[in-house]
Amino acid sequence: MKTILAIGLCFFAGTAALAQTPMDHSKMNQRGEQGMGFSQTTTTHHFLMNARGGIVQVEVNDPADTSSRTAIRMHLQHIAEMFQAGDFDIPTFVHGTVPPGVPEMKKLQNNIRYSFEESPNGGRVVILSDDKAALDAIHCFLHFQIVEHKTGDPTWLH
Repeated sequence: MKTILAIGLCFFAGTAALAQTPMDHSKMNQRGEQGMGFSQTTTTHHFLMNARGGIVQVEVNDPADTSSRTAIRMHLQHIAEMFQAGDFDIPTFVHGTVPPGVPEMKKLQNNIRYSFEESPNGGRVVILSDDKAALDAIHCFLHFQIVEHKTGDPTWLH
């Protein structure tokens, strides 16, 4: 029940952030290409929540697109390092606002572990924590990403 309440509070915080800054998806994609170094339309983002944290995954749509796959891997390795250091400048730039959960993730950075893993068509940042407050913040962050990027990923824990 606490998880549902935390996600519900996150939903309202994310909705408030979206209401304050109406998102033009094409502008977000332009900033995404600038901040991430690869096309947002030839790649697919997924943001997956789980009981231990979650995953940020990006893959090329065309397996023959080795240039974008390399750029994705470089970006996600960099993101894992930046997030571990409490630096969330890239998602803030891409979205034009501080994503919900980020202030708490910065404050609780010592309780969160970020690692990069390659996948056949790109890679993922695995986000893990045993701290309840950190997990709530991670889930808020991922929920916001799902909504903003329109990924269709579940916005709740299974």
